Amino acid sequence: MTNIHNVTEFIFLGLSPNQEVQRVCFLIFLFLYTAIVLGNFLIVLTVTTSRSLGSPMYFFLSCLSFVEICYSSTTAPKLISDLLAERKAMSWWGCMAQLFFLHFFGGTEIFLLTVMAYDRYVAICKPLSYATIMNRQVCAVLVGTAWVGGFVHSFAQILLVFHLPFCGPNVINHYFCDLLPLLKLACFDTFLIGLLIVANGGTLSVVSFGVLLASYMVILLHLRTQSSEGWRKALSTCGSHVTVVILFFGPCIFIYLRPSTTLPIDKVVAVFYTLITPFLNPVIYSLRNAEMKKAMKRLWIRTLRLNEK
Repeated sequence: MTNIHNVTEFIFLGLSPNQEVQRVCFLIFLFLYTAIVLGNFLIVLTVTTSRSLGSPMYFFLSCLSFVEICYSSTTAPKLISDLLAERKAMSWWGCMAQLFFLHFFGGTEIFLLTVMAYDRYVAICKPLSYATIMNRQVCAVLVGTAWVGGFVHSFAQILLVFHLPFCGPNVINHYFCDLLPLLKLACFDTFLIGLLIVANGGTLSVVSFGVLLASYMVILLHLRTQSSEGWRKALSTCGSHVTVVILFFGPCIFIYLRPSTTLPIDKVVAVFYTLITPFLNPVIYSLRNAEMKKAMKRLWIRTLRLNEK
């Protein structure tokens, strides 16, 4: 298989050919992306400047928020600008770059969510040893491992399509470069590559989702012996995490466990995991967490005092 460079750019069909729908989507997605950047940046800023949020849980949350900004930024700016453009195009190299960073940050997020589940398991099931087990060095190693895992996952994905020959059609029925739409354009039998995509992306999502569900089952079994107050507090903390996990993994499993076909609904599902979930992340974590809301309030008061001076 040789890489045929007859195709130097790809043309996106976008979300809808209707101009009115595109203009409405432009306003909605511009609002969502702005809220994603500002909301997740606010979480990062609040955690890094607040002494009361020094626990590993908030450290991991700030890392997740940073990844959410990067993850949505791989597709949202291009999507928003294309909604007002007549010709929606991206170079071959730009497509490969977008594909790499999409799976890099997506894979990193998967590993981070798993790390956060482990953190909640230790905090709830082994509270007396929590400070020892989840010390700063361990937290740094876990976050570093998440980034390395995301890189390895993405590097494996990009290798699967980088040398595919594209010798004719270059129209992608999507709004960004992803594995499945690209496989349909390749001048090559991609059945084996499709299986490898399932083995890499699909299996990673399913296994990680299974591990996360198992960890929360263990937590729930452990909570049977706790007081009603401890039960309520633990469920409140874990409930936010479970919500984010379901919203993120559900669409990913739907997309990457069937690489041989693409469906019209795929674009709607992609909007959900590239824009809606990152938008809901700061809402879920800030509005459901009393400590986070107090820290944000203190940050707001300090900012106002500095402006008055």
